[in-house]
Amino acid sequence: MLLLASCATPPKSTGNTCAIFEQKSGLLTNWRRDAEQVSVEYGVPVPVLMATIQAESNFDGKARPPRRWFLGIIPGKRASTAFGYAQALDGTWDEYQRRTGRHGARRHDFADAIRFIGWYHADSNRRLGVAKSDAYRLYLAYHSGHAGYERGAWRNRPEALRGAKRAADMAERYKAQMQRC
Repeated sequence: MLLLASCATPPKSTGNTCAIFEQKSGLLTNWRRDAEQVSVEYGVPVPVLMATIQAESNFDGKARPPRRWFLGIIPGKRASTAFGYAQALDGTWDEYQRRTGRHGARRHDFADAIRFIGWYHADSNRRLGVAKSDAYRLYLAYHSGHAGYERGAWRNRPEALRGAKRAADMAERYKAQMQRC
């Protein structure tokens, strides 16, 4: 049971990719192997993949947007259907499963979530011309969706701009750290 519980808990030090990979390396899971496989498959650098997850969910596989509350005590709907490590929306996740044939993929599974991010970033490269190493613009396309990115919807969304800056900064930090571990 302890082994299974450790797979589901977020890493302790999400600002250090070496520590993340060390903590999430064992019999049941190997996040570094998963990230490297996705990087090879889709051509998106590991630091960019990891920075996207850090910016979206801080490596919490059960992450969801907060609920709205009525009268301070009655729980209402969530702001969106985003869920899991990748904070993928229901419709986007369904499209991913349909287009890739990965019908058993789950948003709360790290290997599935990082593969989704690699797939989405590669699609952003193909559709929008965003470089696979450009964590800032890839995050904007990820946050706003491809159509929203094309329209420039992110320009009026301070949370998207902050997230993109956070993802770009974290990708640079992760890249430097990975050269030492």
